[in-house]
Amino acid sequence: MEFYSIGVYNSSESDFFQKLIDNKIDTFCDIRQRRGVRGAKYSFVNSNKLQDRLSQLEIKYAHLLGLAPTTEIRDLQKQDDCENGVIKSERQVLGEKFKDEFKSSVLRKFDFDYLFDQLESIGAKRVVFFCVEEHHEACHRSIVTAWLSEKYSYQVHHL
Repeated sequence: MEFYSIGVYNSSESDFFQKLIDNKIDTFCDIRQRRGVRGAKYSFVNSNKLQDRLSQLEIKYAHLLGLAPTTEIRDLQKQDDCENGVIKSERQVLGEKFKDEFKSSVLRKFDFDYLFDQLESIGAKRVVFFCVEEHHEACHRSIVTAWLSEKYSYQVHHL
């Protein structure tokens, strides 16, 4: 299996889906806690619309809530952003408190072996992890994908 990550901010609908097509993604793992985005600009990644479009493209969809940060963990990042005068859409990196808590409370408890088994059982070859931030370093998907690289020796491509 090959792993990828993708965000949506600063992408158009056509650009977003074209990246999936160009990279021959066959399995889409949504790792958001809440699967909606406010406003019309990114409504195409709201759960129902997203799943409909992925189905048209014959890309399998999975919501992996177990890889989403909890509200409490997200609040740690909000506090860090506030202290540093950074707005979410312009964040470039995650705070250390967020990263540490996400690793200890989420990643260490997540059963990656089960995920790999499930992905293999559906014939997944090219799997993308999705959350909204444009830059993977500003999103928890960077922690997930770094974990895949460090613990399981998978190479990850960021779209």
